[in-house]
Amino acid sequence: AAAGARPVELGFAESAPAWRLRSEQFPSKVGGRPAWLGAAGLPGPRALACALCSRPLSFLLQVYAPLPDRADAFHRGIFLFCCREPPCCAGLRVFRNQLPRKNDFYSYEPPSENPPPETGESVCLQLKSGAHLCRVCGCLGPKTCSRCHKAYYCSKEHQTLDWRLGHKQTCAQPDHFDHIIPDHNFLFPEFEIVIETEEEIMPEVVEKEDYSEITGSMGEALEEELDSMAKHESREDTIFQKFKTQIALEPEQILRYGRGIAPIWISGENIPQEKDIPDCPCGAKRILEFQVMPQLLNYLKADRLGKSIDWGILAVFTCAESCSLGTGYTEEFVWKQDVTDTP
Repeated sequence: AAAGARPVELGFAESAPAWRLRSEQFPSKVGGRPAWLGAAGLPGPRALACALCSRPLSFLLQVYAPLPDRADAFHRGIFLFCCREPPCCAGLRVFRNQLPRKNDFYSYEPPSENPPPETGESVCLQLKSGAHLCRVCGCLGPKTCSRCHKAYYCSKEHQTLDWRLGHKQTCAQPDHFDHIIPDHNFLFPEFEIVIETEEEIMPEVVEKEDYSEITGSMGEALEEELDSMAKHESREDTIFQKFKTQIALEPEQILRYGRGIAPIWISGENIPQEKDIPDCPCGAKRILEFQVMPQLLNYLKADRLGKSIDWGILAVFTCAESCSLGTGYTEEFVWKQDVTDTP
């Protein structure tokens, strides 16, 4: 890497106890329900609907990414959602939220490293702001069950799913139903994202195959053919080889983080130009904040859905100024690059 280049931070998926993945621990995590940062101005059902098929998006992951030199972004989180409804499985949306150290929701002091006295697994479906969350997905739930008025949902679709999977029985017994939330098979498996700094990779690792030893004993025609094959090693192949080399030391990485770093693409197809990345509504450019790697798919049990989510790289671009648009959640931009099928 060039002198002064930022170190890249790598994210790895690891199992963690439920309490470590709650909002007050400021986690980076995959799956489960979102651990919302600011409890006000959450994206509503319309913002969290797939732009292609209109069904509710699933929470994919969040990254806790504070900006130490910015008082207004002492706490900062990026939340990524994707469509997992076959046959679509294509929509993606990403939101940023940031808070000063002194705010209405969290202690000024860092969170305790020890588990809280109650280690119950109960799911909290109401935020400190009073907002209720959907029983199925944990996103804002403005709709309520018209019979018991105790169950909240983001959409008719999730209300129907919950009704089918048990609310029909518990609706009449509101005393204990809150603690029993069935598995709706909607959330992804939950993991903590543990961050480590990437080691420098020595450039020697990237070497073209050396054909010289084997060509000595061959006829000239074959030698020429091999030469032209080596020359025509396509740009596609070079990009994929570079990708493989870059991740070789840490093949389990699910995330590469670094504001303003260059992404490593998996293919020569569908690499965005600057004009493809829309500016932030505040007027600033957007820069790469992190990229999600294909290795994450191994953790998501996505295949059990038949036609399922898939990607090569998800590149998340955020406002270079990390502008403060109120206390709410600001939508940012995500670019999806698929793996090309090379013959």
